[in-house]
Amino acid sequence: MNTDDTGRHGGRRLRSSGIAGFRETPGLWVHVDYALPRRGIPAPVSFKRWTAAALFAARHRKPVELSIRIVDAREGRALNRQYRGKDYATNVLSFPAELPRGIAPPLLGDLAICAPVVVREAREQGKTPRDHYAHLTVHGVLHLLGFDHQNDCEAARMEKLETGVLAKLGIADPY
Repeated sequence: MNTDDTGRHGGRRLRSSGIAGFRETPGLWVHVDYALPRRGIPAPVSFKRWTAAALFAARHRKPVELSIRIVDAREGRALNRQYRGKDYATNVLSFPAELPRGIAPPLLGDLAICAPVVVREAREQGKTPRDHYAHLTVHGVLHLLGFDHQNDCEAARMEKLETGVLAKLGIADPY
């Protein structure tokens, strides 16, 4: 089921028009696809705002297009098994765009966020699901931009960016 920022079906691309608290992000297109009923899951405009905040913090000023798919546990598990060799649903998966050499369109990649995992982790960590969706969106976008947490130095850098973005959004440090 696709829903755009007005609640109508169709999954049209969203273009930035002034993200509150952040400078204009020209050329920001975020496509959100809901693979399960949207009840309790933020609207596309929220995902777009969180994406813009992550891009701003990472000093990424080029046009960007990305897709975010909100999945159920079954699809989340299948994706994690297929792409990471891990047989369980995880909270967020990032799929950077693989484009031919010399091609530089605004396509950044795709995120898959597993709704049941988000809700479970939010409950376990004592935070709201909305705040956890925001954190995982920021985290996933940073991965699409090339940030990682494979060693302590990378992890510290990425966490610092994440906590700064979330603070500007009024969300407590998730760590």
